[in-house]
Amino acid sequence: MTKTKLISLPALAAGALLLSAALPAAAASTHNHSHEQTVAAKRIYKGYFEDSEIQPRPLSDWEGDWQSVFPYLENGTLDPVLEDRAAHGSKTVEEYRAYYTTGYGTETDSIRIDGQTVSFTTDAGTVSGTYVSDGHEILTYDKGNRGVRYIFRKESGDAAAPGYIQFSDHRIAPEKVSHYHLYWGDVRAEVLKELTNWPTYYPASMSGEDIVHEMLAH
Repeated sequence: MTKTKLISLPALAAGALLLSAALPAAAASTHNHSHEQTVAAKRIYKGYFEDSEIQPRPLSDWEGDWQSVFPYLENGTLDPVLEDRAAHGSKTVEEYRAYYTTGYGTETDSIRIDGQTVSFTTDAGTVSGTYVSDGHEILTYDKGNRGVRYIFRKESGDAAAPGYIQFSDHRIAPEKVSHYHLYWGDVRAEVLKELTNWPTYYPASMSGEDIVHEMLAH
């Protein structure tokens, strides 16, 4: 497994304590276990994890019909998200718009993942390929956090379908996801170097307003 160094993208209340102490032992144990899982998930989401925590993932983790969020950025639907980012971040609304235009930018409006078949749809039509796991790579960023790219190689299919696809979704073990970033191209190592363009996909069943709500919740 290659570790690739890359440039980074830009007290409980007393009553709560008493309630916890009053819980039956089994219930308290379940509560603590759930809390530990939540803490771990947040830590991993932020990019802090041990190599030993990383597990292989099947393509079925991303199965379904997905839509690009880029059109929602272009038509203004995501403006509330940009305004929220500006209110809590270091850039203006227009600076965030430029940042996400580069990040979300893609001509691939939708993706369907069915079994091992991945289909990519643009205005020009749809191309498909059959993909098999090609492992994963760990990316280390300048600020010390890390990410994992899960990689799949095209085994057969249309010539125009990319040779490699790489998923990034802030998770490092098998789990269904609510959205993901996808990188693709014909040269595995070159795709790994891409950090500024990360086409992002949400379920096709979600409306623009649903996506805004989801983004603001994170």
